[in-house]
Amino acid sequence: MEGPGAPLRWWQTRWFVVVATLVALVPLLWPTIPPLVDLPGHMGRYRVQLSLDSAPWLSQWYDFHWSLIGNLGIDLLIIPFAKVFGLELGVKLIVMAIPALTVAGLLWIAREVHGRIPPTALFALPLAYCYPFQFGFANFALSMALALNLFALWLRLGRQRRFGLRAALFVPLSCLLWLCHTFGWGVLGVLAFSAEMVREHDRRKDAGSGHWVASWFRAGLHCAPLALPMLLMVFWRTGDHVTGQTTDWFNWRRKAAWMLMALRDRWLAWDVAGIAVLYLIILKGLRDPAIEYSRNLALSALFLTAVYLLLPRIVFGSAYADMRLAPFVIAIAVIAIRPRARMTTRHAGTLAALGLVFFLARIGGTTISYWMFAQDYRTELAALKHLPVGAKVVSFVGYRCDDPWRMSRLEHLPALALVRRLAYTNDQWSMAGAQLLTARYFAAGGFAHDSSQIVTAKWCPREWWRPVGFAIARFPRGAFDYVWQIRTPPYDPRYASDLVPIWRSPDGTSTLFKVDHTRPVPQIEDSELIPPLLLELRDRIRRRRAAEAEARVKAEATPS
Repeated sequence: MEGPGAPLRWWQTRWFVVVATLVALVPLLWPTIPPLVDLPGHMGRYRVQLSLDSAPWLSQWYDFHWSLIGNLGIDLLIIPFAKVFGLELGVKLIVMAIPALTVAGLLWIAREVHGRIPPTALFALPLAYCYPFQFGFANFALSMALALNLFALWLRLGRQRRFGLRAALFVPLSCLLWLCHTFGWGVLGVLAFSAEMVREHDRRKDAGSGHWVASWFRAGLHCAPLALPMLLMVFWRTGDHVTGQTTDWFNWRRKAAWMLMALRDRWLAWDVAGIAVLYLIILKGLRDPAIEYSRNLALSALFLTAVYLLLPRIVFGSAYADMRLAPFVIAIAVIAIRPRARMTTRHAGTLAALGLVFFLARIGGTTISYWMFAQDYRTELAALKHLPVGAKVVSFVGYRCDDPWRMSRLEHLPALALVRRLAYTNDQWSMAGAQLLTARYFAAGGFAHDSSQIVTAKWCPREWWRPVGFAIARFPRGAFDYVWQIRTPPYDPRYASDLVPIWRSPDGTSTLFKVDHTRPVPQIEDSELIPPLLLELRDRIRRRRAAEAEARVKAEATPS
C-alpha cells in the first residue's frame, strides 16, 4: 500500500466524497412523499403546528403545545422550510439530506481516523438507507447523520489539538443535537468518549505512564462539553404530563433479528444478501493479514455494541429503541477496517471497486423500490380528491399478523388527509411528553389515534390491532363523516350497510366511504365479531373492574 506521501487514489479524493454524497440522494428524487413508514404521520403533526391559526377546527381535535423535548429536529426545521418550499417539498428536502449527510459523515470519520479513506469504507455507505430510516424515524435519522459529522469534526479538532475551540463549539452543538433527537446526542457521547480514551492512552503511553483507568478519567474530562443536555433531559422527563414507560429489556431474539434487518427494505433475499456482505467484510477484517482494525473505531464499535445489548426495546414509550442503533454498530465496525502496509495497490483497488459496486447496487435497488412505493402512494392518494376540507375521517389500513418483510409503507398514509385536506385522521401518535401533539377528539373513543388505523384479517396475538370486520362494525358513527379503507382484507358487507362508497381504487382493495347518518347503524352481536376466549377474557376484566369500583365506593362511604 502507498505511504502517506503517495498520490490519493480515486476513492480517497474529495470529488469522490461529493459524488458519493450526491448518489445517496437518487432514491428520493422521484417520490413526491418519501415512502418511509412513519413519515406521513409526522407530516400530519407538522401540518397541525403550521395551520392552527388558519384552520382553527384542528384545535378541536388535537392538542399542540411547544415544549423542550429531545425530539424536535424536523419539527423546528420545517418552520422555515415550509415558508419557502411548502410543507411537502420542505419535508422531502430535509429527508433527502439525511442519507447524504450519513454518507458524508461515514467517509469523513474514516478520513480523520485513518488519514485516508480505506477502500473497505465504501461497503458501509448503503447503511445510509438502513431499516430505521426506512421506518421513518425522521428526527432520529437526522440526529444520527448529524452525530456522525459532528464526531468527525470532534476528531479533526482533536487531531489539530484545538481543544479549547472544540469545547466552546460542542457545548451549543451538543444541545442542538439533543434537541434534534436524544439518541444522536447519546451516540455522539459514546463515540467521543471512546476516541478520547484511545487518544489519552496513547499520549500517556508515549510519556511512559499509560494506564487505562487514568485514560478513562481524562476522556471523561474531555467530553464534559457534551454533558449539558443531561440537564435538559431532566427537565424533559420530569412532570406530571410525561408518559411512556421503559421496558422489554434483553430481548435477545429481537436483538439478533435487528442485526439481520439493518438493510431491510423490500426484497428479503436481496436485503439479507446485503447484510451478509457487510458481515463478511467485518470477518475479513479479523482474518485477512493485509487489513486490520483501528483501535479508535474498534473501541467505538465495541462500546456501541455494549449499549445495543443493554438498551431495552422500548424507551420512554418509544418502541424499537435498540433496533435503531443496530445499523450504526455495523457501520462503525466496517469503517474501522484499514489496510496494512503489506496490502498491494491492486488489492486496495479491487476492494474499493467491489465496495463501489455494492454501494451502487444497493442504491439502484432502493431507487426501484421507492419508485414502486411511489406508485402505491399515487394510487391511494387519489381518494383525497373526493374528501372535503375539514372532514372527520376514520381510516383503516390493512396489515398482516406475521409482519411481512416488505412493509407496505401505507401504515400512516391516512395522515396525508390531514396534510392536504386539513381533515381529522386517527393515525396520529398520542403520548404526552414524547411528541408535541396529542389527540383530544374524545368522541372517537378507541378510534382516536395510532394504532387504531391498523386492521387485520383476524385477531393477532400480542397486538392491539383489530380485525377489519370488528373495526368497521364498531367505530363510532357519530364521530366520523368518512371511512377510508386502504388495502384491507375482505369482510362481511353487512358491517358497512350504512356506508356509501364514493371512490374505489382500480383493484378494488381500497375504498373511500361516506357515512350515511340517515341509515341505521348495523347491529352486530359481539359473538359474531369476537372469539369466545376473548369474549370471556373481556367479561372477566369488566367484572373485576366493576368489583374494584364497588369496593372503592364502599370504602369511601365507610366513616373513618
